[in-house]
Formats: sequence, structure tokens, C-alpha cells
Amino acid sequence: MSAQRIDLSRYPRRSHFEYFRSMAYPYVGLTVQADVTELRRAAAARKGSFFLACLYCAARAANGVPELRQRIVDGEIFQYDHCDTSHTVALPDGTYCYCRLDCRTDFDSFLSRGRAAQEAAMQTHGIDDAGDETELFFVSCLPWVTYTAMVQPVPCPADSNPRITFGRFREENGKSLMPLSLLAHHGLVDGLHMARFFEGFQEEIRRLRP
Repeated sequence: MSAQRIDLSRYPRRSHFEYFRSMAYPYVGLTVQADVTELRRAAAARKGSFFLACLYCAARAANGVPELRQRIVDGEIFQYDHCDTSHTVALPDGTYCYCRLDCRTDFDSFLSRGRAAQEAAMQTHGIDDAGDETELFFVSCLPWVTYTAMVQPVPCPADSNPRITFGRFREENGKSLMPLSLLAHHGLVDGLHMARFFEGFQEEIRRLRP
């Protein structure tokens, strides 16, 4: 993927970037209860994976926020034109592997290609992701738990890859509500940008309506 270096001398958040980059834990995280009622229907109508449906909307929403496509490399900020996802796929032995996907396609094609990619990834039985991981969104799922907050493991030194997580949905007042978490580097991302991601997720669902 191509990336453009951001000129820090003109970067309006330079002081924020330097401030949070100096912290031992420079991340900011938020969990919302996303309305996935229509998304469940869209996936069911195609006999497709609900997880892949969530992944499609989340990946497109995240790519729609420029700040979530920014990464810190050797003390500088680069903004990618697009970011793929790397998500966890459960294996029969209770462990998992990684699967990389590109959301730049239509919904039906993504469901089909995603299923095939997951089946191929399951043959690797490992968590070594091939290629450069810098531009990726890291995505995982806790389908067993409906949660309101979570803490994720992060590397040391800190990376700047956003992490997106889905939980188990619940029914409330005729709606399906699903925990949706976003963890991002606070040197690049503020609450405003996180809110745009969550709004974008709901907008992507609306676009799937007939």
C-alpha cells in the first residue's frame, strides 16, 4: 500500500502527537453498543457470515477516517491510502490464526472471498502474518461474551495499528446490539475521530439496505 509522509511542521496535532508518544501506554479505547439489526438481516439474506459482514462495515468505516490510516514509523507519521484488515480465525484446537482481507469490493464478493480466505488461513495453523503489518487494522471477536469494556494486549514499544473488536450481540427492544470496540494510538487519534468511525460503521450498514 502507498503512504504519504505527513509534514510535522504543518501538522496541527504535533504537540498532541509528541505528548502521547512519550507515554508508556499511549492508547485510547472506547466500546459502544452498535445497532446491527439490519446487518444481521443483510448477512442472513445472503446466507453469509455475520462476522464477515461486521468486518466489511468496520473496515470500510475505519478506512473512511484518515487518522485511522495513519501510522508512526521511525518517529514520523505516514498516512496510507488504504488499510487491509488482519483478523483472527478460530481453529478446531481452540487456538486461532490470522487472515488478511481487502474491503475494496462489493458486499457479496467480500462475503464469498472472505470465506475462502478464512478456509485457506486455517491451513496455516499459526499467527505469523506474512508481509508488512504496518498498515493493517487488527480485528478480533469475542462471540461468547456481551461486554461493556475490554483491555487488550499491546506491544512494547508501542505500535500504532488500530484494533477493532466485536462482542456477542444481545436483543433489546427489538434491536440487536453488539459491543464494538476501537483501540487507537492517542498520538494520532482523538475522541472525535473515534466517533467518526462508529458513525461510519452504522452508515455502512445503512448502505446495505435494498
